[in-house]
Amino acid sequence: IIMGVAFISLALSRSMAKWMMGVQLIDPKTIDPDARQLLKTVYELAESAGIPHPQVGVFRSNEVNAFATGPTQSRSLVAVSTGLLNRLNPTEIKAVLGHEITHIANGDMVTMTLLQGVVNAFVMFLARVLAYVFSNLGRSRDNSSSGGSFMSYMLFTYLFEVVFMILGSLVVAAYSRFREFRADAGGARLTSKEAMISALQALKNVQNIKDPKADNPAMAAFKISHPAKPGLLHLFATHPPLDVRIQRLKDGYTE
Repeated sequence: IIMGVAFISLALSRSMAKWMMGVQLIDPKTIDPDARQLLKTVYELAESAGIPHPQVGVFRSNEVNAFATGPTQSRSLVAVSTGLLNRLNPTEIKAVLGHEITHIANGDMVTMTLLQGVVNAFVMFLARVLAYVFSNLGRSRDNSSSGGSFMSYMLFTYLFEVVFMILGSLVVAAYSRFREFRADAGGARLTSKEAMISALQALKNVQNIKDPKADNPAMAAFKISHPAKPGLLHLFATHPPLDVRIQRLKDGYTE
């Protein structure tokens, strides 16, 4: 059931992203020169990466960001904010798009869905097994009633679920950060290392620009950047700090 729900969410991800972010798709037959250039860039990158042309869209937001989503390579979406189009130069925009195309080529949306589904299933299963063991240990010691045993079972289940869900979140977040490094490397291969570094530096320079309308937690993991978390909270971050990503590329990270 858990995996089924995860894959239903994945199947609907493209439609949900359009709705949540207010994405306006670009008609491939558009005569608008800026839109045509954006389509051309995305299509060329997709062809270089060996994937079908994704849908391309724009969402109105001062936030400088972009994301990719979709259940398969042939049913994917790449969307960019108006803030990104207005603040980055063409070379940087192309690098950002290369990053997003790499997410699609790597199947990151499917992998993240699988990982999250497996983690959730494991958490629920292990929590109930341990809750059963601990509640029955307590019952055998004090010979408590079945009602008391059930209550202790429910309490242990809740406690173990909370603990394991936190640990599971660390695993999912760590993988999400890894895929961002990998997408940066892919963006550098599709464009150039210098272009990808310049794009990340540009994102760093404007990362304090916020748009509450575009700040959707459900979409945070799919965007190209997200504000860094302080202290130990960085372990739960879906994205590495931009400084770290830039340094990785400078150090020659190619995945």
